[in-house]
Amino acid sequence: MAWILLFIAGLLEVGWAVGLKFTDGFSRPIPTTLTVLSMIASIVLLGLAVKTLPLGTAYAIWTGIGTVGAVTLGIFLFGEPATAARIACISLIVAGIAGLKLTT
Repeated sequence: MAWILLFIAGLLEVGWAVGLKFTDGFSRPIPTTLTVLSMIASIVLLGLAVKTLPLGTAYAIWTGIGTVGAVTLGIFLFGEPATAARIACISLIVAGIAGLKLTT
């Protein structure tokens, strides 16, 4: 169950990271509210996950999901560059996430 909570927390981290782009400096009420709620939910679920998972593993996976998701959505939603170097780096992060999951 802790892994599921951690995965959802990571997806919510992607949500608030991307949501920041839509808040326009926290000047738009609805995107700001959704972003803040996503932040809170993400932290709460991370907190629940670390009750049973090792802190370092959980935190690294949480941030890794957030990083991979934010970069991927940045490419698809905002036209950010999808260079070979960026894709290679994202692949390394995914490999690290998988490695941490397999060794925990």
